[in-house]
Amino acid sequence: MSAAPISDFRSDTVTKPTPAMRRAMAEAEVGDDVYGEDPTIARLEARTAELLGFPAALFVPTGSMGNQIALRVHARPGTEVIVEARSHVFHYEMGAMAALSGLLPRPVFGPGGRMPEAEAEAWVRPESVYYLPRTSLVCLENTHNFAGGTVLPRAAVEEVLALARRKGLAVHVDGARLWNAAAALRVSEASLVAGVDSVMVCFSKGLRAPVGSAVAGSEAFVAEARRARKLFGGGMRQAGVLAAAALVALEDERGRLAEDHARLARLARELAGVRGVSVDPESFPTNILIVDLDARVWGSANDALGKLRTRGILAGAAGPASVRLVTHADVGDADVDRCVAAFRESAGMS
Repeated sequence: MSAAPISDFRSDTVTKPTPAMRRAMAEAEVGDDVYGEDPTIARLEARTAELLGFPAALFVPTGSMGNQIALRVHARPGTEVIVEARSHVFHYEMGAMAALSGLLPRPVFGPGGRMPEAEAEAWVRPESVYYLPRTSLVCLENTHNFAGGTVLPRAAVEEVLALARRKGLAVHVDGARLWNAAAALRVSEASLVAGVDSVMVCFSKGLRAPVGSAVAGSEAFVAEARRARKLFGGGMRQAGVLAAAALVALEDERGRLAEDHARLARLARELAGVRGVSVDPESFPTNILIVDLDARVWGSANDALGKLRTRGILAGAAGPASVRLVTHADVGDADVDRCVAAFRESAGMS
């Protein structure tokens, strides 16, 4: 007897590598990357830098490491980093900016994950007050995960860049899903990060590669980032087997992301009619959906996840009474139908 089907909406990190990725990994030309001798990594770094519009890029094991490398390079210990209050670098990287680099996060809430210029400027410390910590860096996130995959349009980035230029601050973009932002806006990735000092991108989320991220910036930034990567334990040897999959991901998967967005939009529209579910479909433009639940119908988010799990749907909590659902290449139309049916059954509608 075959097992009941499982539809996994927890994250776009759960995807399996494609056959083309597996072939590329098996056949990858490799060398010792700590010595700068892995040709496949070199190709991946050059292609990533080209797509992002920067002189150089550096392959790193994870997105969190990429973000922390950038913060380490840009900011001196004892200075503050302005971040959006729900950002990944603040909530989900284990206080690494403090533990590894002696940096203090200064969270600023922004509607839809945007960083309001006036709110951010209010927390730039005045140089005239010597006993206050200096502000060194502003960190943006695009798309913004826990604002519901929202996209920072170019105008929002320009506001922060204008502030940074006035105040002498660096700007880093956590672009783990920058590929999704570009697909949603139908623009190039480079156009979304032009003028910033660095950006991190992931190959292992919507692009389906099994592992890996990159940070990009100036040649001087990447030279320092390479030192920080080694300091953090991220120097890898024949890692071209990983870079090979990421190269395939860049060429084969970016053009497919609009499919994930379309499925998410349909899922949002249909869940909006479910009892005890509150969701505005227009607020979720990419592949992440956050639904708020009426406790009288669902109990807690964990209660809801348990009900969905028994019906073959895996999802994640986004708060005490909120559930996050993410579409990706391994979620098809049938999975969306199954998810909607599971919500309706769990809410006692069928």
